[in-house]
Amino acid sequence: MNRIDVLGVEFDDMDIVEAVELAMGFMDERRCAYAVTPNPEIVLASRKNRKLASAVRAADMVLADGVGVIYASRILGTPIKNRIPGIDFASALMARMSECGKKVFLLGAKPGVAELAGERLSERYPGLDICGVNDGYFEEEDNELVLEKINAQSPDLVLVCLGAPKQEIWMKNNAELLNAGLMIGLGGALDVYAGVVERAPRKWRKLGLEWLYRLIREPRRIKRMIKLPGILFAALWRRIGG
Repeated sequence: MNRIDVLGVEFDDMDIVEAVELAMGFMDERRCAYAVTPNPEIVLASRKNRKLASAVRAADMVLADGVGVIYASRILGTPIKNRIPGIDFASALMARMSECGKKVFLLGAKPGVAELAGERLSERYPGLDICGVNDGYFEEEDNELVLEKINAQSPDLVLVCLGAPKQEIWMKNNAELLNAGLMIGLGGALDVYAGVVERAPRKWRKLGLEWLYRLIREPRRIKRMIKLPGILFAALWRRIGG
């Protein structure tokens, strides 16, 4: 497997078909592998947050989610061929899983959202078994109960939607305690699957402008968004030997 370093994060250079095949293989192994989908914000945060960096580094799959990551890789002279948004990867994977009746556990979002997401996913992928849900608003002392709830269902896939860096660190810390095939950290994906948050139209996504669409819809994200060009400056600085 070819991995490309972008400012300390090593990304798997593959297309979505290859990613789905690899994920299916991990599920068959039943060792609870986990996948992360870093965007520019996570790449930059990994340079300061050691626990996040360690969790990303230990992941079995690292997919480039964000056009900024792709541009940074080009600046560095080691271009990543494909951008694979986490939600697109998860959707393609669940479509494949539905063909053989595999099980998915949904973890994250506000109370009630995971249930709604489960209902919609069941309609979208009739052969998929949504075997359990749990919201993301649990305390550290409740973690063992959450693990027991997941293990009782023995899912093939766990969608971990706790937001970064919490979800990446949670997956690394709990992988060896779970009876599951694969985990994927997916941020706010359950809100999208539930219909609570509207995703950018396909045209915006193809142009790599999903971030701009979300900013227009949610102006409060401006404080986060203005930091994102930092990945391009950091890549340029690295390229010229800074």
